[in-house]
Amino acid sequence: MSESPGMPEFHRTLNESARLLSQNRPGEAVELLLPLYRVAPEHPDVLINLSGAYVLQRRWNKAVQLLTKAVERHPDNAMLWMNLGAAELGRLETSGPRQQDRAIAAYERALAVDAETPNAHYHLGLIYKERGELSRAAAFFQRALEVNPADRDARAWLDRLTSVMMQAAKEREAASSAAGDASPEDRMTGDGSAGNDVTGDEARPTP
Repeated sequence: MSESPGMPEFHRTLNESARLLSQNRPGEAVELLLPLYRVAPEHPDVLINLSGAYVLQRRWNKAVQLLTKAVERHPDNAMLWMNLGAAELGRLETSGPRQQDRAIAAYERALAVDAETPNAHYHLGLIYKERGELSRAAAFFQRALEVNPADRDARAWLDRLTSVMMQAAKEREAASSAAGDASPEDRMTGDGSAGNDVTGDEARPTP
């Protein structure tokens, strides 16, 4: 069947599934979308909505299975890549490095299609924040604000990370100064030495 069915009922059902998803009712959306998927398995909007419903249901593997084929059919559809990123990542707090790497790759593909893809920079910022790469995370939150200045979540994270990094810089500066003031004897015994300076991500509290 054609990838873009012209039947009014098809489009009404598709729109209704989008409404249900916006109301966080993915189970009902899936019930509407599966018949559409059987009729038009390559229709991009059906794939976006159905995969989005699976993501909301936390059926990560089901979503990945669907989206892996979908992005092969529609490599220039940024929203499919966004959904694949969410599906690959799963729950951020329990995701592992491999899951995060696959999610990053998908979000980057979305940005390669459209450099202003909504929420792509924000989600990348969250992943790098979770990894403790705060400078990189802050850069993505800053870019998210450039794309959408009204993004309050990106603003909140950027402000928080900036504060954390400034505090860490002050602590490093103070430790470095203390090491410079220490006597040669102190440095030999380790008291006040630069080797005791806690730097890097370990010195930064988790946002």
